[in-house]
Amino acid sequence: MIVKFLLIFLVLSLTVRFILPVLLRFLVGRFVQKQARRYGQQFGSGSPFEAAFGTPPPPRNPSPAGGNVQVDFVPPKAPKGKPQEFQGGEYVDFEEVK
Repeated sequence: MIVKFLLIFLVLSLTVRFILPVLLRFLVGRFVQKQARRYGQQFGSGSPFEAAFGTPPPPRNPSPAGGNVQVDFVPPKAPKGKPQEFQGGEYVDFEEVK
C-alpha cells in the first residue's frame, strides 16, 4: 500500500517538475502566436510583428532642403498689459489633531 502511494507520488512529482513546464511553455507560446496573428489581421498587417519591428514608415513632412524651415503653427500672443499680481490666498486656521 505504501509502495503504491510512493510510486504514484513520485510519478506525479516528476510530471509536475519536468513535463508540466514544457507543456505550459508550448501552450502559452501557441496562444501568443494566435493573438499576434489576430492582431495583425485586425490592423491590416501582413505578418504579426511587422508593425512593431518592420521598417519604419516614411516621414510625413520631409525636411526642406537648403536650411529653410516651415512653421505649421504659431501660438497666439498674449495681450500686452499690466500683469496681474498675486493678491494672496485665503487664510485657513490650522488645528492640530492628536
